Amino acid sequence: MKTLLPEGWAAPIGYANGIEAEAGRIVFVAGQVGWDAQQRFASEDIVPQFEQALVNILAVLALSGAGPQHICRMTAYCCDKPGYLAARRDLGAIWKRRMGNHYPAMSMIFVADLLDHPARIELEATAVLPRSGG
Repeated sequence: MKTLLPEGWAAPIGYANGIEAEAGRIVFVAGQVGWDAQQRFASEDIVPQFEQALVNILAVLALSGAGPQHICRMTAYCCDKPGYLAARRDLGAIWKRRMGNHYPAMSMIFVADLLDHPARIELEATAVLPRSGG
């Protein structure tokens, strides 16, 4: 993958403006909330929910041999803007621990509510894996 940053633009923090990926296998991961494998929330706080949602994304990707480095697009839906803004430092630390220095093209959308109560945040992702044998 190649990160796209137009000449003269300031570098974004925590995401990429664009990603170029060679056509290969594409994996779409549905929205994942911060519940465990049995669909139970361990916390109503945004920080542990964010980490669990990210763990869930990576677990689905692993089934196709993909990892964090293959994610080219991620969308976050959050119904707690003040909580998100207050937790940015902690969320960044979780990102570094789970994703390393990989920053896909991302969108953050604040919504009134999420389907699975008491979800505070939901993540969906698109990954591109290299063609087999190359």
